[in-house]
Amino acid sequence: MNVLGVNAVFHDPAAVLVVGGRIVAAAEEERFSRRKHGKTPVAFSTWELPEQAIAFCLERAGLVPGDVDVVAYSYDPALAPGHGADVTADVWEGLRTLFVERAPRFLAALGFDPAAVRFVGHHIAHAASAHLASPYPTSAVIVADGRGERASSLLGRYDAAGRLDTLAVQELPHSLGLLYEELTAHLGFRRSSDEYKVMAMASYGRPCHAGQLAELIHATDSGGFRTEPVAWAALAPALPRGGDGWTADHADLAASVQRVVEDVLLDLARWLHAQTGERRLTMAGGVALNCVANARMLREGPFDEIWVQPAAGDSGTALGAALQAAVDAGEDVAPMGTAALGRDWEEDALAAWLDRAGVAYERPDDVAATVAETLAADGVVAWFQGRSEFGPRALGHRSLLADPRRTANLERLNDVKGREQFRPVAPMVLEEHAQEIFTGRHPSPHMLFVHDVAAAWRTRIPAVVHVDGTARVQTVSRQDEPLVARMLETFHALTGVPVVVNTSLNTAGRPMVDDPRDALECFGSAPVDLLAVGPFVVRRDRPLGRTGTRTLEHAA
Repeated sequence: MNVLGVNAVFHDPAAVLVVGGRIVAAAEEERFSRRKHGKTPVAFSTWELPEQAIAFCLERAGLVPGDVDVVAYSYDPALAPGHGADVTADVWEGLRTLFVERAPRFLAALGFDPAAVRFVGHHIAHAASAHLASPYPTSAVIVADGRGERASSLLGRYDAAGRLDTLAVQELPHSLGLLYEELTAHLGFRRSSDEYKVMAMASYGRPCHAGQLAELIHATDSGGFRTEPVAWAALAPALPRGGDGWTADHADLAASVQRVVEDVLLDLARWLHAQTGERRLTMAGGVALNCVANARMLREGPFDEIWVQPAAGDSGTALGAALQAAVDAGEDVAPMGTAALGRDWEEDALAAWLDRAGVAYERPDDVAATVAETLAADGVVAWFQGRSEFGPRALGHRSLLADPRRTANLERLNDVKGREQFRPVAPMVLEEHAQEIFTGRHPSPHMLFVHDVAAAWRTRIPAVVHVDGTARVQTVSRQDEPLVARMLETFHALTGVPVVVNTSLNTAGRPMVDDPRDALECFGSAPVDLLAVGPFVVRRDRPLGRTGTRTLEHAA
């Protein structure tokens, strides 16, 4: 059975293809359109489909629209406010519902059978993306985000047959995600986009307003919560667009909201554990991308294991909708073995791109060793390898790499990317060395938890240690990521440190690099020393050629 999952409502439009219960391809539209988050999350944009992501998924499997048995659309208009006679009411909410109802017609324009379209509730899709993609046979599940059709969270349990028992739903207007969005806008950043900046800023502050905010923001005793309106300006003045001029007051406000959101999530986890008795928790929704909260839930909460779906934001609802539709049709679905589900290129195609770009390049005996040597010599490397990642984290396929031993490399990478200096960069570490350097539970292959950096290592890898002594860790196994592991092994042999700085390969305001053209543009516009693209490398100190230059190493 061929099932295409589609997310087109709100932001992060995406497509996922599940064939015979296995995830074959997944991609976000922003990687093709080069527009961050794909589109603006307003009602007017609801009709826009992730056409390029859909085309990629089908092409990957050698399918055409007529081969698709089910198109699973991750929003159910039957659960949403009706459009009535006035689609402009409630900030055009009726228009959003109307466009979703018309989605089968929009999909028909791409060649799909309108009768094949199945609507899957937004939070059901999030929940399915969490549990059905996880390695667990059963789990408790928490979904928390800004909003779905009428709600902002779902708590439940999946049984071994893939059936969801919904235990609690929090109706709007109460929403942890919208609360965080409001704070993001108050601090001068873009809502539904820059919430991770607020999480980073929170580490510089003290949660001195947490007690006051807890009177407005708290869990109930029935698996829900309350988020009453906050007078933000009474706690810290609003910042201009871009967040320039932030002070300790703003950091304290960010820290306070972060703390109360964590407290609510912990209370929800405790309630859910009491209801289900499950040892394992799965999570999705935009709030599940808050790696600081995830780490605290794992550390202080009642569950022994927590698995967060790597594309936990709205793009992941395309995955969940497809998996849920497959299960509903009687298919057995396989877990999500990797987040590397996007595009890749054969060696000849990569060489052709380099030739067209007119750059001098070489093919070393071992690209991983060449990269490790460059990093050990304090070079910055753009790393473009294999299939691109699904979700917001660079996990060793579209990454900027640097030496963690040099404190200045934090500022250097933020300059390369053109982003705020208060933001941290992350470490990738060989899995067998993780426990020695980063306290807490491992493995952590998707960079969705923070860990305390061991005291003895903080001065050895200062570039990846955040102001609060933590790091958002990606553990690397040889089985799952052999090329990345070999690069880390070589760097370890050269330096005695089994850790490398890893941040996403992009510049401020741009989506992550996805294809070779993106990689070359990023390399050409940013002060990066080496581009490693497949088995080839391009060095900053090599001159440009008019028609491309292959070095003797390549020709040999």
